[in-house]
Amino acid sequence: MKILMKPIEMIAWFTTEKKPIPLRYRLVDENDTYKVIKVDRILFAEEEKIAGNRMILYRCQSIIHNTQKIYELKYEIDTCKWFLFKI
Repeated sequence: MKILMKPIEMIAWFTTEKKPIPLRYRLVDENDTYKVIKVDRILFAEEEKIAGNRMILYRCQSIIHNTQKIYELKYEIDTCKWFLFKI
């Protein structure tokens, strides 16, 4: 997997335990066009703390360009920002 740490726009569902569940996200590709990806399955989610910055790491799976891809998303808890971490 290649590390990107690219900011994305996310539609997520928040549970009562305040743990967001990603549904779909939008990013800008190389041609400056928006691409919407639906999160088909969350393989696992874990909280991590790097340099005092709390984040939730999600390993997800989706069908992108008719192929099944596994990638990682990160949610920064303090700033409420989403990132496409690895693909």
